[in-house]
This record gives sequence, structure tokens and C-alpha cells, in this order.
Amino acid sequence: MTNPIIERLQAQLEAGKDSPLLRFGLGSALFNEKHYEAAAEHLRECVKQMPDHSAAWKLLGRSEMALGNDAAAAEAFERGLAVAQEKGDVQVEREIGVFLNKLARKRG
Repeated sequence: MTNPIIERLQAQLEAGKDSPLLRFGLGSALFNEKHYEAAAEHLRECVKQMPDHSAAWKLLGRSEMALGNDAAAAEAFERGLAVAQEKGDVQVEREIGVFLNKLARKRG
């Protein structure tokens, strides 16, 4: 069974209503369904359209991490960390720190 939220967001995108928040919502819904490649695709577009979206950078990093793309994950987390620090987004900053530590432990 397909997720109705994903279907609705994809329909909006196909209707030409592209926006960073639509891409973030679609990427987030796809991530939650474990469709990491598709999630990463939409999240990459989200941060391209809105580079200061720290939560999108964090979720992009998590998507890349789930795909085993550790270098891309680290890059997304680092970009997200810089944005979060610049915006004073302490919660996202903490969460990204946790994921960066996981990556560091994985790398040995």
C-alpha cells in the first residue's frame, strides 16, 4: 500500500508546485518509509532551493548514511551544522553532532 501523504505531495510536485518545503515534506515522508534514495533526491533539491534549511541538511545526511554514502553524509552534516550554528538552531546542531559522532565511530 502506498503512503497517501507521499502520493499527495508527489501530485503537487507533478502539478508544478515545487518548493523547498514541499521537497522537505516529500523527502521526510520517503525517509520514514525507508525509501532513502528517493528521499535523498528530494532533500538535495530542497537544500539547493533553500540552502539555510538546517533540518533538510540533517535529513539528507541521515539518508546518505542509510545508503552507506558516508562521505556524502558527512558533507551534508557539516553543511547542516554550519547552518544550524549560524541560525542558532541548537536542537538541530545537537542532533547533527550525534550523527557526526556515529559516522566518526563507524570510520574508526
